[in-house]
Amino acid sequence: QVQLVESGGGLVQAGGSLRLSCAASGRTFSMYVMAWFRQGPGKEREFVASITTIGSSTYPSDSVKGRFAISRDNAKNTVYLEMNDLKPEDTAVYFCAARRVSSGSWGTWGQGTQVTVSS
Repeated sequence: QVQLVESGGGLVQAGGSLRLSCAASGRTFSMYVMAWFRQGPGKEREFVASITTIGSSTYPSDSVKGRFAISRDNAKNTVYLEMNDLKPEDTAVYFCAARRVSSGSWGTWGQGTQVTVSS
């Protein structure tokens, strides 16, 4: 099973950009579908984007489509979230998550990284 550690969060002005990283331990990273979720203040956790095991397909949510991009580098055991044109409503703790292809649930989560977008 992989363990996940996010980094790259911070404070940014509206319209700015940030790149989040999620480093995974273990030698089976390429067997996991990866995703980013976020939880804003007073809100439920929501799906942001996912990527297939070899990165051939990505699935962004409607709320971030065209602004955020998920990618992965299996040689580095890392998944990324490139966030552009950030808005105050993107303020949240961002979590990366992993699941086996055959699993229906996201079984492994990182600790989260805070992203704050000021207006």
